[in-house]
This record gives sequence, structure tokens and C-alpha cells, in this order.
Amino acid sequence: MNTTDVAVIGAGPTGLMLACELALAGVGVLVLERRAEEPNITKAFAVHARTLELFDARGLADDLLPLGVPVREITPAPGATLRFNELDTPFPMILIAPQSGTERVLAARAAQLGVEIMRGAEVAGLAQDDSGVTIALTGGDEVRARYVVGCDGAHSKVRELVGVDFVGKQYETHILLADVRLTTPPEDPMFARTNKEGAVIVVPFGDGWFRAIAWDRQREQVPLREPVTHAEMRDAFMRIAGEDFGMGEPRWNTRFLSERRQARTYRVGRVFLAGDAAHVHSPLGGQGMNTGLQDAMNLGWKLAAAVRGTAGEWLLDSYQAERHPVGESVLALTDAFNQLVLGRSAIRSVLQRFAIRTIVHFRRTRLAMAARVTGIGIHYPASGGDPLVGRRMRDILCASGRLYELLRAGRFVLLTAKDVEAPARADLVHGVHAEPELPPAVLVRPDGYVAWAGDQSGVAAAVDRWCGATESAVR
Repeated sequence: MNTTDVAVIGAGPTGLMLACELALAGVGVLVLERRAEEPNITKAFAVHARTLELFDARGLADDLLPLGVPVREITPAPGATLRFNELDTPFPMILIAPQSGTERVLAARAAQLGVEIMRGAEVAGLAQDDSGVTIALTGGDEVRARYVVGCDGAHSKVRELVGVDFVGKQYETHILLADVRLTTPPEDPMFARTNKEGAVIVVPFGDGWFRAIAWDRQREQVPLREPVTHAEMRDAFMRIAGEDFGMGEPRWNTRFLSERRQARTYRVGRVFLAGDAAHVHSPLGGQGMNTGLQDAMNLGWKLAAAVRGTAGEWLLDSYQAERHPVGESVLALTDAFNQLVLGRSAIRSVLQRFAIRTIVHFRRTRLAMAARVTGIGIHYPASGGDPLVGRRMRDILCASGRLYELLRAGRFVLLTAKDVEAPARADLVHGVHAEPELPPAVLVRPDGYVAWAGDQSGVAAAVDRWCGATESAVR
């Protein structure tokens, strides 16, 4: 029987990111992937600003940026433009990068960290007890782990085995996808058009290929098993966009129905759910992969602390408390986009577009909308204390380097003013800042959110609570 600290089910972006986080923390991790070979089909393509910040916090952003095309503004409704350069982030963009490229970057890091990926390993059963989980694989093999995380997609076997409801609905209009070459591609790197017939989008992969996406109301009753034809996709673009951009024969295409569903809970005992296993929604807004990667960043350091014995149940429970509301918010956002683009009520559509134009007209609401779309505005519940607590910590310059460079060790970072003493602990990175608007001391979690902020008198208690009471306990 294979044994490990944490078994991650699924080697997509969420599973790979989680495995990297665990390995970086020195925790044993085994990734079980049902597919025998690595996939070559790109599903997601949008990498938002907050995800790029988190990649930067692990030294991966510079590997990913050359693989994509930056989009620095979007138009969610006619006459309403969101410009990301207004946001306080080093990455004021949506990076259009194929999911395969993101997975390559993460797979390379996983290999560097010594993560073992067992391919062709299909989960057939799970049995929990007080000390761990036994995973039964098809073929008779077993794996024993202290914790299990299901990152195995929308049709998650892990979610099914632990009996978690996947609550929500299915959308009516089929989505047609095709990867094509275009002889006369649109100038707009994020081209989109809508009318009463449906909606179309063109996304560049940066290598001469484009993802063509169509929601075609005329083809809603076509069986999902029927292949998408070149003529069908061109016809949809001609009716909705007025042109097909010289669309060539596709190298890949598919037809599917998207859903709006969320797992009722993200934790059952020693088993957790993340990524599409926990939430699926309309692809409009490009939120899916980003939400999954941020699930992984939130959960990884908490599981590592639990394996080391420095985390109480409250810390593991905080994964549900923090990420489930984020999933609900993402479903609401993407559902609103879906209704805006594909809603069947003309009056409701007019009202929604008027509301968006009004939001974008005022700087404060415009920035709030851009922060929500890009993930910059995500924050977690905080029980009193400084207003920074629970919020994303922006990158700042410290005496020993940028904050997000200090985070690359995957540990907590204590930011202090010059006159504040820091505990001498091997599990804590110390950075001295000169930002007058910050509190004297700020404890930043490994995922870049503020755990605690205050003055010298509270530093020791905050570090003990979040990092473990003593260094010997950490070791």
C-alpha cells in the first residue's frame, strides 16, 4: 500500500498548485490522476490579476507571462469599459494563456519539488477513520493518506463518494468551442459580440491559434453528442458577429452545456474539495481556473500545518468558512454575466446594461467591479481587529526585498516598522517596511492575505496562534 501525508486527486491546475504548495512546505504528497496521458486540450484561458500575484508569490509569474497575451481592458456592456491599469497591482491585466501552458508551468514546478504523479490511477472508493483515509483504486491497489483533496473536476468521484450534494442548475444554451486559425483576426484581443441570436467570442492563444466560442440559440436542440462542424461554427459567427474572420478548419471542437453548481460543503472529515469539484459555472468572466487555483493556495498551507501538528481544527475549518462564500460570489457574478449576454428578457437586459454603465461611470464603483472580476477584491471574514485583517496584502518594498519575493518560501511573513521586534523563528520570514499607512506589525499568511495586524504588544500572541506555539512544535 502506498502511504503519504496528503493524496491529491486530479492533476489539473488546481491539483498541481495544491501539490506544489504541500511539497514546498515539506509535506508528503501523492497526486492520483485518472488520465494515463497528459491532456492536450485547453479549456480555461483567462488568468486574472490576483492569480498572477499568487504566481508571483511563488516565483512562477515570469514563467507564465510569456505564454499569454495581456488584455488591459474589457467592455462588459456597450459604453462601459473597465481599464485594469486603474488597479493597484503589478499585473493590471487579464492574461490570455492556454490552460495547457499554465499546467506546464505548474507541472515543471511540481517536478522540481519532487511531487509524484501517479497516472492511470482511478479512484473507486474512500474509507475514513480517526487517523486517515484509505483510497481504493480500480485494479485493486490502495493508497493510505492522512488527508485527501478532490481536485477531480465537475464530475468528481471524490465528491460522490463522500456524499456531498452538488447544488444548482444547468443553462439552456449550448456552448460551441473550436480551436481555429483566422486569416483576418479581429484587432480586439478579447473580441465579443451579442445579439438576439446569441453570443460569440474570439480569444488568441498567441501562437497563431484562436479559441472560437459561440452560444447559438438556433442550435439549442442539437444533441450534445453531435459533432460541431466547421460550417456550423462559421454560420454562428456570420449571424451573430457579421463575419467569420476567415475561420479555417478546427484542430479541435466540442459542444457542451455549462452549469451553475456548488458543493454544499467543501469538507467532510479528512476529505476536502477544491476547484471544479467544488464549483462550476458559466465560462463568461473566465473565473473557473482562477477560483480553483486560489482554493489550492488557501488550503495548501493549512493542510501542511495540520500534518505538522501546528494547526487546530479551527484552521482546517476556515477553508470552508473562507472559500465557500467566495465560490457563491463567483457563481453569482458569472450568472449575472450569463443573464446579461444570453438573457431572454429584453427589458431585463436593458436594465442590466444601464446598471453596468452607471457602475463604470463612477470611479469608486468602477474600481470595485474591476477588483471583483480580477480577484483583487476577494477578502475573508475577520473577527474584529485592524481593517487589513482578512484582506489581500498588496506587494510592498521591504528592506530585504518585495513582500511577494519574501512569500516565495511559502511561510508566514511578519512585516514590521523598524522599531518593532520580531520573534526569532525559523518558520517565520521577517521583513522591515517603511510604509507609514501600515500598522506597526502585519502578519501575512503564506497565501498573501493578512492574518493579523497591530502593534508590538500583540505580535507574540498572533504568531503563536497562526504559526504554532513553539518552534519545537513546528519542527
